[in-house]
Amino acid sequence: MTPEFAVAIFVAVVAAATPILIAALGELVVERSGVLNLGVEGMMLIGAVTAFIVSVTTGVPALGALAAMAAAAASSLIFGYLTLTLAANQVATGLALTIFGTGVSALVGANYVGMTTPAFGSIFPAALAQDPIWRVVFGYSPLVYASLILTLGVWWFLKYSRAGLILRAVGESDTSAHSIGYPVLRVRYLAVLFGGAMAGLGGSFFSLVLTPMWAERLTSGRGWIAIALVVFASWRPGRLLLGAYLFGAVITLELQAKAAGWSGLAPEFLTSLPYIATIVVLALISARKASARNTAPACLGKPFRPTALSLIHI
Repeated sequence: MTPEFAVAIFVAVVAAATPILIAALGELVVERSGVLNLGVEGMMLIGAVTAFIVSVTTGVPALGALAAMAAAAASSLIFGYLTLTLAANQVATGLALTIFGTGVSALVGANYVGMTTPAFGSIFPAALAQDPIWRVVFGYSPLVYASLILTLGVWWFLKYSRAGLILRAVGESDTSAHSIGYPVLRVRYLAVLFGGAMAGLGGSFFSLVLTPMWAERLTSGRGWIAIALVVFASWRPGRLLLGAYLFGAVITLELQAKAAGWSGLAPEFLTSLPYIATIVVLALISARKASARNTAPACLGKPFRPTALSLIHI
């Protein structure tokens, strides 16, 4: 294997891992607050179509990425209102959000199928970004570097900041946090908004970087991989980074196997490799329920009803 080929493989792994990492970071913060949002895939699709439309209209991919964050965050408010204010079932509402995002993105993007947009490429000089060796450092979209900064930021936020400790307290015991005066619903709303924005940013990576065009279901189920990755990482940002690149390697292996024309394996099997890996990971985690139960936020998926709590105290 030549150094140039190794660099090309690594760059492909980074590109495949980045949207999953960004979306999973948002879901990690949401789940650490005690909320389970299964609508990541739908929000990623909303972000992808919004980013593409804004980029085509303005010619500025960066504006498309920002618009994707805003649109997906707005869609997450639907989930937040139903599950936090109305205390609806979080699993059912998250699945509904995915269906909603899939349908809306297909409808809104119908007139943009087949169009292209300027790629959100490297901001470094072409001599570095396109060099066969140095592009391993300088040949990425700004969103790749942003994903690494976000990983470090989320780790610091949850571990050292006061706001992060409050968010973790809300996720571990919402009744205790409420009793000492922390605004549980406000904290969870902000977490859901952040999760939506990150899902939108992850979705924008598909339509601005990977394939600067729009097609229905462009994210190809990567939102579900992001959700599984949060569990795989035991709700820890460092493990999330490693897990995202592991899944990125599996996806790249699938693409390289197809390109090499492996005749011993069916194309359908190669396409299913990332999802088989997801199922295997979830099965392994289920096999060690005791440790998983110790690391998961205690209030994950449980509705919080402050009015009912007040009546109990009375």
